[in-house]
Amino acid sequence: MARLGDNARGALLMMASMAAFTLNDTLVKAAGASLPLMQILAIRGLVASCAIAALGWAFGAFRTRVSRRDVGLIVLRSLCELGAAFFFLTALMNMPLANVTALLQTLPLTLTLVGVLFLGERVGWRRWSAVGLGFVGMLLIVKPGMDSFDAWSLYALVAVGFVTARDLTVRGLSRNVPSILVTLAASVTVTVFAVIWTAITGGWAPVTGQNGPLVLGAAVLVSLAYLLSVLVMRVGDVSAVAPFRYTGLVWALVLGWAVFGDWPVASTLVGAALIAVGGLVTLWRDRRPPVSPTRSPVR
Repeated sequence: MARLGDNARGALLMMASMAAFTLNDTLVKAAGASLPLMQILAIRGLVASCAIAALGWAFGAFRTRVSRRDVGLIVLRSLCELGAAFFFLTALMNMPLANVTALLQTLPLTLTLVGVLFLGERVGWRRWSAVGLGFVGMLLIVKPGMDSFDAWSLYALVAVGFVTARDLTVRGLSRNVPSILVTLAASVTVTVFAVIWTAITGGWAPVTGQNGPLVLGAAVLVSLAYLLSVLVMRVGDVSAVAPFRYTGLVWALVLGWAVFGDWPVASTLVGAALIAVGGLVTLWRDRRPPVSPTRSPVR
């Protein structure tokens, strides 16, 4: 069998990463039926942070000297990660998996829009058309002003805002800052917040033989997903690999139907398709290398 090229291996790693992230979301949503969200984040985060720290040690990430400026940016990014995790997972607990996943896929479009509005980037009509397509797709999923609209859709959109701010913060990091170190800082921040929240509110529910494996599985999967996301950035061209992030939508559709019995209505499917097309056009038009090697898929 012929050896796979870098782009082919990168595509496989990206698809595996998206599968792991979506499976993690599925287990978190299932565990949320009997456990408070913050307790899930605390348990998952403790396991995941230990795993990520071990990966960082193996990659030699802790030997890198980090400037004071980069430390500030890492702290800011970690706070954005905290906001994204809270709003995304709260929406996930109250929305169909496919809907919230589709809204999260607007990220390439929101990054383009913010780049134009605040960073002075120049965008042609094709990418503006892509942003417009994604916006229409978002409206089809959220359905503002209709009976099916609720606050949880706004939570998902706020999560997109935090993820956008997180990725923009990454652009300012020095190239020598290891991505695994940035990921560990975010994981520890979310975990500490979840532990404090749980301790203050006393919201600790019994961990049983049913929900315990779900949380443990989520911790293993999110650790695997972060590892894969790091490896993705080291293999292949970003322009060739990034479009495969949309396989997460396929996983969300299948798992949402198989596990929760949720199959999106036609307007949601059309909206998800428009978001995917808009994102793919944006990624295709933007073939420049990433600004920083620390950029990684969201969760």
